[in-house]
Amino acid sequence: MMRMRTAARGATVGLAIASVALLTACGTSQAGSTGGEAAEELGEMEGQLSVLAWPGYAEDGSNDPEVDWVTPFEEDTGCEVTVKTFGTSDEAVNLMKTGEYDVVSASGDASLRLVAAGDVQPVNMELTPNYENIYDFLKDKAWNTVDGENYGMPHGYGANVLMYSTDVFPEAPTSWSVVFDGSDEYAGKVTAYDSPIYIADAAMYLMEHEPDLGIENPYALDEEQLAAAVDLLKQQRENIGEYWSDYLKEIQAFTTGDTVVGTSWQVIQNVLESEGVSTAVTLPEEGATGWSDTWMIASDTESPNCAYAWLDHIASPEINAEATAYFGEAPSSDEACEYREDCEAYHAGDAEYASQIWYWTTPIEECIDGRTDVKCTDYSAWTAAWQEIKG
Repeated sequence: MMRMRTAARGATVGLAIASVALLTACGTSQAGSTGGEAAEELGEMEGQLSVLAWPGYAEDGSNDPEVDWVTPFEEDTGCEVTVKTFGTSDEAVNLMKTGEYDVVSASGDASLRLVAAGDVQPVNMELTPNYENIYDFLKDKAWNTVDGENYGMPHGYGANVLMYSTDVFPEAPTSWSVVFDGSDEYAGKVTAYDSPIYIADAAMYLMEHEPDLGIENPYALDEEQLAAAVDLLKQQRENIGEYWSDYLKEIQAFTTGDTVVGTSWQVIQNVLESEGVSTAVTLPEEGATGWSDTWMIASDTESPNCAYAWLDHIASPEINAEATAYFGEAPSSDEACEYREDCEAYHAGDAEYASQIWYWTTPIEECIDGRTDVKCTDYSAWTAAWQEIKG
C-alpha cells in the first residue's frame, strides 16, 4: 500500500505512552517469557526494540524529517528502535523465523502462519489502553485471534476495490464479472493483484455466482472449491495485461490506458484523481477482499515491555492517524479520525461497508468456516496453485 503524508502529530503522543508507563511502574514481572501465555503484567523497559514492518508503518524521519513517530516513542520510553522493512507477507514470515525481531506488522495472509509456527505470542490487550478505542469490527477476528486469545493490535484496514476507467465505463460496474466471466471484453487491459491470496477474490465471486460449490468463506476452500477458483483464474489469465503488486505500476497503467479495469486500493484512486486521470473505484455487489493488519509480538522477544509499549503507541489516536494516512488506509478508531480529514474517503468506521470486506486470512487445513468433515487447502497449496495459474 502506498505511503501518504499527514500533518497530524503532537502532544497526545506523550499521553499515550504515559498510560503504558503507569502500567509498567506497577508491574513486577516481565512479559514475553510465558511459554505461549499472554503476559499478566509489565515491567521495566529494556531499552531497545527491533521492528519488522511494511514500508511506511514505522517512520523515523530518515525518509522525510516531517514524518516521524518512532523518535517520540524512543524519547518517551527509552526504547531505541531499529526498523527493517519487508515487501511481501512471505518475506515477513521468513524474517520472523530468524528470531531477530521483537514486533511485526502482519497482514492477514501472514498472521495465522506466524501463530501456527509459534513465532508470535498471545497479547494481553488489557495492558494496551488504546485497544479500548479500536473499532469492534476489527477485534476478535480469525486473522488476529486464535482459540479466544488475541495475538496483537489492529493497525489499519482497507478494501481491495474495483477500479475502472470512466472513459470505458461511463457508469460504475456493479459486479466483479467485468474481470472474471466478462473479462474477454477488455482483453489485455485487465489487471489483478499478484499474490496467492488473490485466489480468495475468485472464491468470493464464485460464492455468489456458483452457490452449488458451497463456498461459505473465500479463505476456507476444500480441494474441489480451490480447483474451481483456479479454473476461473486461468480463464481470467488469458485477458490479464499485467499483474501488479507495486502500486506505482498500476498508477502508470491506468494513466496510460494500458489498464482499464481491475483490483485496486482507495489510495491509488486518490493519487490518480489528484493527477486528473479518469478513473473511479467501487465496491461491487459481491463485496471485496481486503486487509486488516495486526502488530504482533515475537514469542522469544527479549524486549517484551518495549514491544507492549510500541503496540499501544501505534494505536494511540494521533499516531495511528499519521501512520495509516501516510500508508494510505483507514485508521483503527474514530478517535484517530479526529486527526485526519480523509476518513470519509476510506469509509473509516463504516461498519456496514466493513461488513462487506473479506479480510485477508491465512488459508489453513482446519476449515475456518466451521466444517469438520473435510480438510481445507492451506497456503502452500494456494502458492502452488498461483504458480500454476500464472504459468
